[in-house]
Amino acid sequence: MCAAPLIERRVDRHECSAECGFVNYDNPTPVAAVVVEYEGNIVLAHNRSWRNTFYGLITGFVDHCEGAAECAVREVKEELDLDASAPTLIGVYPFERMNQVIIGYHLTATGTITLNEELDSFKLVSPKDCLVWPSGTGYALRDWLLPLGFEPQTIELS
Repeated sequence: MCAAPLIERRVDRHECSAECGFVNYDNPTPVAAVVVEYEGNIVLAHNRSWRNTFYGLITGFVDHCEGAAECAVREVKEELDLDASAPTLIGVYPFERMNQVIIGYHLTATGTITLNEELDSFKLVSPKDCLVWPSGTGYALRDWLLPLGFEPQTIELS
């Protein structure tokens, strides 16, 4: 606020070196991650900015004055051009590497998949054939599959 340099008081907390009282807590960013069920399959998508061949859930940053469930529906419409049912909460997961909190939802979607500019491909995977990964969005997919009786294999990310 006063333009004085910040001092690191803790790993996740920086304070003003003067007396204005400003504290930057470096709070995590909320992200909605969506298990999209489409025609009995799960939609996994590849973001065109990713260098690897990883396919993941539909995700998006929760906007100001937007709830995470609203974000889930919005992202499905924006990224896949699908109409979504009311989302159900799967769980909330830390994603420390990106300083994010992942809020996982499941919903069913209808329409014709049309990718937006963020995505370059998608695949439809049967729930019984889904693989999961050891991080926030992978935990959401796992936690949606387990109550359905599926024991998904965990893959390592490189």
